[in-house]
Amino acid sequence: MKNFFACLSLLVVVNAVQPVVAGPGDQGKAEARATQLTKQLAQKTQLSEGQYVRVRQLNLRMITEMQELQASLAADPATLDKKLAELQSHYEWDLTAIIGPRQMVAYNQSRINQMAFSGR
Repeated sequence: MKNFFACLSLLVVVNAVQPVVAGPGDQGKAEARATQLTKQLAQKTQLSEGQYVRVRQLNLRMITEMQELQASLAADPATLDKKLAELQSHYEWDLTAIIGPRQMVAYNQSRINQMAFSGR
């Protein structure tokens, strides 16, 4: 069941990031998307300033790596899915190291709510 929710949340993140092949202007788009995701998370989990900076860096790294995977593995959807699931797992592990337990509960609850909303 946990695996199902992890895969479902990965799909939500992948759809939110919008797959693109990295190009010259994509770094600015990735930074804007990382800021947007971080602001949304900050509203739901009440991040401190230090946490905000670290989470934004984490989001930027995740988006950049996701774009690279999508560009390099576009012809192999099964491997792409596997690598994206690994990326999501590493993201959540790193996020857990940055935010506190109460904030993680708020994050997980917002993901569940987002999945329920996107499923309608």
